[in-house]
Amino acid sequence: MLLRILVAEHLPLVRRGLVASLGAEADLEVVADVGHGQEIGVAAMEHEPDAAVIDLDLPDLGGLNAAARLRELTPGCRVLILSAQPNPGQVRRAFEAHAVGFMSLDVAPESLAEGLRAMGAGGRAVDSELALAALESAANPLTPRERDVLRVAAGGARSTEIAGELFLSVGTVRNHLSRIMCKTGARNRIDAVRIASDSGWL
Repeated sequence: MLLRILVAEHLPLVRRGLVASLGAEADLEVVADVGHGQEIGVAAMEHEPDAAVIDLDLPDLGGLNAAARLRELTPGCRVLILSAQPNPGQVRRAFEAHAVGFMSLDVAPESLAEGLRAMGAGGRAVDSELALAALESAANPLTPRERDVLRVAAGGARSTEIAGELFLSVGTVRNHLSRIMCKTGARNRIDAVRIASDSGWL
């Protein structure tokens, strides 16, 4: 059975490499390739792919939001997320976004192809060590609003700037930051950003 693939990767050279390697497989056909999250919906509706390979760091929507959007538009399309720096938290978040595959961006082409075939047959495609680490890792202790605050803080914003961007009071922002540092065990907000990023919570 021919498996129809959509590739979403923002780096042109990497995207072309993915298209070429997957296209070389007799039972895989790349029906569309895009470089931005906003392009996924149009491509999916036009080509109705069986599976999608999506970069976690895709511009605009981000890979996980793009995966969720794809599920809304084409429920039968099974998603595999690629990450340049995979960690257990990312795997957990990918599966929460209804992806059924997760691999490192430096995966061997033949392993990616085998993973897509497994997905096409109704299975999952994830590195066994990553899957085990994801099961053993702690769940994200941050609330959605705390994640929002920390994402803005990660850009170097001060409490007043975070408050303005998220339409919160400065006091509320400070309370959120205080809870974030307690939950992560961080010494300061920079440390909290590092811990949350390393854990895949952002």
